[in-house]
Amino acid sequence: MTTDWPALPLRSPLALCALTVEARRVDDLLARLPAPSARTSAQRDAASSALDKVRGMRADYVEAHAEEIYAELTSGLTRHLRIDELVRAAARAYPGLVPTDEQMAAEQSRQQAEKEGREIDQGIFLRGILRAPKAGPHLLNAMLRPTPRALQLLPEFAESGVVRMEAVELRRRDGVAYLTLCRDDCLNAEDAQQVDDMETAVDLALLDPRVRVGLLRGGEMSHPRYRGRRVFCAGINLKKLSAGDISLVDFLLRRELGYIHKIVRGVFTDGSWHSKMIDKPWVAAVDSFAIGGGAQLLLVFDHVLAASDAYISLPAATEGIIPGAANYRLTRFTGPRTARQVILGGRRIRADEPDARLMVDEVVPPGEMDEAIDRALARLDGDAVPANRRMLNLAEEPPEAFGRYMAEFALQQALRVYGKDVIGKVGRFAAGSA
Repeated sequence: MTTDWPALPLRSPLALCALTVEARRVDDLLARLPAPSARTSAQRDAASSALDKVRGMRADYVEAHAEEIYAELTSGLTRHLRIDELVRAAARAYPGLVPTDEQMAAEQSRQQAEKEGREIDQGIFLRGILRAPKAGPHLLNAMLRPTPRALQLLPEFAESGVVRMEAVELRRRDGVAYLTLCRDDCLNAEDAQQVDDMETAVDLALLDPRVRVGLLRGGEMSHPRYRGRRVFCAGINLKKLSAGDISLVDFLLRRELGYIHKIVRGVFTDGSWHSKMIDKPWVAAVDSFAIGGGAQLLLVFDHVLAASDAYISLPAATEGIIPGAANYRLTRFTGPRTARQVILGGRRIRADEPDARLMVDEVVPPGEMDEAIDRALARLDGDAVPANRRMLNLAEEPPEAFGRYMAEFALQQALRVYGKDVIGKVGRFAAGSA
């Protein structure tokens, strides 16, 4: 995108000064306008034009300065900041580049339809950082480190073998970490709490030396439609998205760069000379359905079982958003035609149809799931399995390619969650399910 300051040297401090001044001008304009839903057509055009200009300046600035910005914020790549810490540090050090804590707090207090879309500016920033040859890989590794919450809970889990959280229950038994999704009232729909609990549970399973294999399965539901039945996952919680409680940094990006990426790569530690990663094999068991984010999860597991009456779907495109890293991973499982039918057309795949075997390793009658799970866990509990899965994942998902995908995802998903179509759809869903 072009700007009206082409003569200004991008690497001059004047570039940041110009950005800061323009950002303040835009903030002043937005502060004078009514809430987004109450604006006239002329007011919406004025806001859009002003935001478009300053976002062009932000994109140009971070593209030119990504490495030096990241080096400064991380003290020469010696600090390992997570994405939430990084955007807050950037807001303090580079006025106007990303929203301030106060601006984000104001955004988070509003419903999605009433927000200014400041997360788009975070997406611009993170796209630039993730694209950078040195900064991007360093940030990915920072997101693979164990969370402080997991490190705090590790002694308790090591002693008792049990950690109960709001969205996930973790139990260790006979070398297996059993992760059970237990949001029984909402069919394990995903939100920020679920992401936090899942990353904690994955960290604990990886860090505990007595765990050799991990299993993820949905628990029994109290929801009226599925009372007493196990359900894997209903995908993103659309009611919370409509309410403004699904954030780019703490949900959409943390989910992909945090616990899902840790299932693929492992958890990053100071480690030994032969590896800085602790990684282990994982099994997923699908009862009833794996919708949206639930289906995305299946693409990173080493063995997937499904009950014969279950189904898989990725309705993100019909909802208007991007289904995480499924666009990056699904084609290698299903081929391009089926991937497009699922992602672009919303095709639902039943576990008992032939194409299900492209995403699922075993399909068994519902009553035989427990026995099939035990057999799958035993097959993956071998000394050579971790090294071989590590090499498979390295070949299938080179870190550089994953980083490039996530860089573009950071911005494109931010744009999508503020699209008029998305806000309209999730608003109608929330109203209809109230």
